[in-house]
Amino acid sequence: MTDKIKTTRRGFFKKAGAVTAGAVGTTALAMPYVKAQSPIRWRVQTYAGPALAEHVIQPQIEAFNKAANGEMEIELYTADQLVPQGELFRAVQQGTLDGAQSDDDSMASPVDVSVFGAYFPFASRYGLDVPVLWEWYGLKEIWEEAYDEIPGVKWLSAGAWDPCNFVTTRAINSLEDLRGLRVFTFPTGGRFLERFGVVPVTLPWEDIEVAIQTGELDGVAWCGATETYTVGWADITSHYLTNNISGAWAGSYFVNEDRWNELPEHLQTLYKLTIDSSHYYRQHWYWWGEAHYRTTGGKLELTTIPESEWQTVENEAMAFWDEVAETSDRNRRVVEILKNYAETMRAAGAPYRYS
Repeated sequence: MTDKIKTTRRGFFKKAGAVTAGAVGTTALAMPYVKAQSPIRWRVQTYAGPALAEHVIQPQIEAFNKAANGEMEIELYTADQLVPQGELFRAVQQGTLDGAQSDDDSMASPVDVSVFGAYFPFASRYGLDVPVLWEWYGLKEIWEEAYDEIPGVKWLSAGAWDPCNFVTTRAINSLEDLRGLRVFTFPTGGRFLERFGVVPVTLPWEDIEVAIQTGELDGVAWCGATETYTVGWADITSHYLTNNISGAWAGSYFVNEDRWNELPEHLQTLYKLTIDSSHYYRQHWYWWGEAHYRTTGGKLELTTIPESEWQTVENEAMAFWDEVAETSDRNRRVVEILKNYAETMRAAGAPYRYS
């Protein structure tokens, strides 16, 4: 396009905009699409600290911003950067944030099913269990139902993260070694672990490293090997318990409902597609990392509680499930789904379940 044609078109639009309503009557001037000079701007906060966010959400945000082609731009904030983790849900609801990536549990979502976010004990064995439960066993519809009852926040999608293992400054070789262990963990996982003498501690993400170094914490029951090495906790701890209380963290994406509804359909679709891309990236990154760091990390000594003794923990988890099922009809339905899924996996045998 020549400069002359550009100038002519600019002049035309300028003159057209100056025409009074009386001059044009009730007929609106049909304008061709012009890319907005000021893009839609969103602020999204993740549960993850900076090093972890580089993997669990930053690639998604960068891909969205690039594909949005100037129409929209998302600013990403890491754990506690704008609001504390426990206030994340309210911040999205009130519009302080436009979106969030977190688990329902630690962000204090006021829905009954929030108890199943993060690490609901023994709900999964592998990362692939989470998307299967949501997409093929009905949890997606239950989550939509639950969040539809809460004004201001829309739940979009759930995905899998890493398993929940103990990473500590001392060896754990038996259930007795768990007694008095002070760990940073998630609310529901912490309540369950209290049954075995574990002391859950809640601190801001950025304080965890110092708390371990000063002895305020004995470690974490927050993640698997991948995160332990990625965020630097492997440098200040010494032992990794191979037994875990969950095979995958269940996290979700949330948005402010009004801000979401303001988006044109193609940007909504783009955002959901990049969320799926994020789910896929985490699926293979964590699966690679758990084996890689266990075998070649070199910083942590691996210990294992004998399977016969660990079975006590699994049995207690089933009692915990039944207690949660009694808290609401919706939670009962979720527990029924989890039991059905677990039985199906056991009946299918290897590679779904080996025991």
